[in-house]
Amino acid sequence: MDRLANTVRPYAWGSTTAIPALLGTPPTGAPQAELWMGAHPGAPSRLDRGTGPVSLADLIEADPEGELGEAALRRFGPRLPFLLKVLAAGSPLSLQVHPDREQARQGFEDEEERGVPIDAPHRNYKDTNHKPELICALEPFDGLCGFRPTREAAELIEALGVDALKPLVDLLRALPEAEALRDALTTVLTTEQGRVAETVEPAAAAAERLACVPGPFASDYAAYASIARAHPGDPGVIAAMLLNHVRLSPGEALYLGAGVPHAYLSGMGVEIMANSDNVLRCGLTQKHVDVKELLKVVVFRGSGPGVLRPEPGEDGEQVYPTPIDEFRLSRYVLDGVGPRKVAAGVPQILLCTDGSATVRERGAAVGEAADGGCDLGSRGGELVLARGESAFVPAGTGVEIDGEGTVFRATVVV
Repeated sequence: MDRLANTVRPYAWGSTTAIPALLGTPPTGAPQAELWMGAHPGAPSRLDRGTGPVSLADLIEADPEGELGEAALRRFGPRLPFLLKVLAAGSPLSLQVHPDREQARQGFEDEEERGVPIDAPHRNYKDTNHKPELICALEPFDGLCGFRPTREAAELIEALGVDALKPLVDLLRALPEAEALRDALTTVLTTEQGRVAETVEPAAAAAERLACVPGPFASDYAAYASIARAHPGDPGVIAAMLLNHVRLSPGEALYLGAGVPHAYLSGMGVEIMANSDNVLRCGLTQKHVDVKELLKVVVFRGSGPGVLRPEPGEDGEQVYPTPIDEFRLSRYVLDGVGPRKVAAGVPQILLCTDGSATVRERGAAVGEAADGGCDLGSRGGELVLARGESAFVPAGTGVEIDGEGTVFRATVVV
């Protein structure tokens, strides 16, 4: 097992204080948005096994079976199929959606055939992979996730009292759900720019006022007013009102599958995703919005946001259930009573987010079952993780963790 040195990405929407507080470092005054842990080529983690720093990506490339294990190598190829992050939002991110695997493949091949440069600002598909995500709150965390039921969306928008939005309300009430949501989003994103401002500004002002009035949508209006302050005049402000606003408590999570429109608004959380850069944006951004392509990808279905809470696993592990294999996120809340065995046979990253944790090798063999079955004795290896620190554990290493704090475990399903 190896302690990781990780890169902080300074995106403009990032908090200036949250990640420094997690890492115990002084703020620089600049936004620090994401702490990346993994082997993504954009910013791979680094580690040192006694011969100097090397990237995790290079280490895996040199010995994929030794690092990933035979089962993960067979299932996912010679790469770590997930990226783990700590995400700290100081202002709203763009409203976006991700394609499924087949949509990504077709879109990538089409743009390649048309000769669209991979780094072109209007390029939609950077690779052939899908990008499911899971975000778990470390503190109160606000976001948008999935469409509201149309009747609820119509009621919320109608209460704003903005005449220019009445046709949108009528549309939401008159058509079947999928058709209504498709037409509503299309209308919002294709409205002439001059008319957008005439709609967004009074809607934002009304949301600001209604946020202070007791009612079922007061907290939602507060969120939309905040979005409008960060993105004045952006049509995404109205698009956001079609979506569920959700506030996660620490330990709660959201799973974001293909086609689900979403945006993170504020707060810090642990995020895990499949290795992909495929994003189609719906608004709240200065970047390219391809409405035609977006409408092919979005799933037009109204529902609740689907907040996840962890389910009990083996030896104190708390697992966040998801329907995909590229990643599996869980956590251990350590109470200092005794060590917890962590299953081996798969590559994994351990991240301490609170307190401290001691990680000890158990000498597990590569073939040990993923349920952590046998304990082959200690090799004496030990690593203490402070808050904000992480470690990579190769597939052939069994470990146990002890201490007082919280440790997140990122791995795969094979």
